Amino acid sequence: MNYTILEVANTHGGDFSYLMDLIKRYETYRGPYGMKFQPFSADTIATKDFPWYDVYTELYFTPEQWNDVFSEAEKTKDIWIDLFDEYGVDIVKRNLARIHGIKMQVSVLFNDEVIQALSDLDLSGKKLIINVAALELDQIEHFVDRISNTLQVEELLLELGFQANPTELVDSGINKILEIKSRFPFRVVFADHVEGTDEYAILLPALAIARGADVIEKHIMLDRETKYDFYSSLTPQRFETMIGHLQQLAQLEGQPFINDKEREYLQKSLMKPILRHAKSAGELIDFNKDLTFRRSGKDGLNILEIKELQNSFHVLRTSKKEGETLVRSDFKKATIAIIVAGRLKSSRLKEKALKHIGDLSSIEYCLRSACRFENVNHVILATSDLESDSELKNHTYNDSVVFHRGHPDDVIQRYLDIINPLKIDVVVRVTADMPFIDNEIGQILLKSHFEKGADFTSGSEAAVGTNVEVMNAHALRRIKQHFPLADYSEYMTWYFVNNKEHFHVNHVEFPKDLVRNYRLTLDYQEDLEMFNELHTALAPKGEFTIRDVFEYLDAHPETAAINGHMTLRYRTDQSLIDTLNKVTKIN
Repeated sequence: MNYTILEVANTHGGDFSYLMDLIKRYETYRGPYGMKFQPFSADTIATKDFPWYDVYTELYFTPEQWNDVFSEAEKTKDIWIDLFDEYGVDIVKRNLARIHGIKMQVSVLFNDEVIQALSDLDLSGKKLIINVAALELDQIEHFVDRISNTLQVEELLLELGFQANPTELVDSGINKILEIKSRFPFRVVFADHVEGTDEYAILLPALAIARGADVIEKHIMLDRETKYDFYSSLTPQRFETMIGHLQQLAQLEGQPFINDKEREYLQKSLMKPILRHAKSAGELIDFNKDLTFRRSGKDGLNILEIKELQNSFHVLRTSKKEGETLVRSDFKKATIAIIVAGRLKSSRLKEKALKHIGDLSSIEYCLRSACRFENVNHVILATSDLESDSELKNHTYNDSVVFHRGHPDDVIQRYLDIINPLKIDVVVRVTADMPFIDNEIGQILLKSHFEKGADFTSGSEAAVGTNVEVMNAHALRRIKQHFPLADYSEYMTWYFVNNKEHFHVNHVEFPKDLVRNYRLTLDYQEDLEMFNELHTALAPKGEFTIRDVFEYLDAHPETAAINGHMTLRYRTDQSLIDTLNKVTKIN
């Protein structure tokens, strides 16, 4: 016999004694049976403007009451929990040992808050049903992958069916069973919600099993006088012949995978992302810290739509208040700029920016590499407004590079003085002594920056001189609020990594084939010699990449050894490190 889950839902209407009587009425069903309950709290499932908020309040049971419910139900059946919110997760946590399985309705799959809370529990011995109504196949695959990687359960099952009070026959989802079974290696649960007095309310479960379903979920109640969730419940006399109805079932074939009422159901039941706190124009969304999820009467994007926008390099167009949802017009395509900071004051290798690598000055070599970056709107050479640096205006590589002069020592202010007029949202920070910056590395960091909603992004274990940094203009403005004169902003990185409680700092691990221990920054004569040897070897290839550089140095260790013994001051000078730790810390 196939496994059957008796769905209690909210037929109890918030009446505890009704619920206990209901459990006892069905105690004769033993063996392959489960009984499913819906613990939730009004304040964690919805906002007060949601039409059903007062009903949710009426349906609430305390943790102590749920304990009594489970004690009675587990005498004859497996216990299942239908999760909606963090209160439900708490009930699971309190009763973890006695719970057989969990179900997540399709709208809950969009609730990162619930999924994150569940991930803290040991679910290794539990079953998990995820309802996939109103999801396209690729979206189902997305959530299957995410849930499988996030929640380590004993078994994952996919459920078809949704409740529309009642659901019409053509919308029941029975036509999806074969396609779901052919696409995914999971058992299928079928939950029909046809009107309980309709003859198909008793036929569809049998037809679903014949079509390949493995588990049946069915609503139960004591009688038809109950206040809620009575629409699809059956009475005993409804088990009658089904032969005459098979022709009507033929209309199920060819129905669209998602019907309009499914979409309407999802939109009405979806827990929408809501801002935990105010966000400013130009900021990104940190999906772990900035959002909470509630059913709400406000219009708003779902979590997948927000991630799709941000992953395609969008930032907030407007400032948003705490408690607001996000709509598409709140976002705009980010203006991204590479800012190359450089001067001619170098002491170890005098005027190193003008030293030649092949036919180009080193600063032009760097700018040429920057101009090859994708998804960038501007490449900027930012130097000081001192006369001693004026020569750099003749070394911008080409006319597309913006030449900017600003504060000689406060590099952050120098950045902001060009960021503001060009309305730049995101900066790729490069120093002029990095001639071999590479688009592939830059794109890895840019994509991760937007995907994570970070303030600052850098890579780990990169070859010296290849690890660009990505930062938000809004974050730079926040730094200036704390440091009106950022005297040490030549070491800009420290203002972020030394204040992780104020900024979302994102460290990216590069693919192993992009990790090397070579030195590709220009600070000493040995660096210049090594770079010219590299250029001579690789220039005949035309436009070469960092992979070509690594391939050559891997094959020619004698070239890498020319400057391999040189060190970076900020990594070895303890006095400087102590100073930076002190002066860049937000108090």
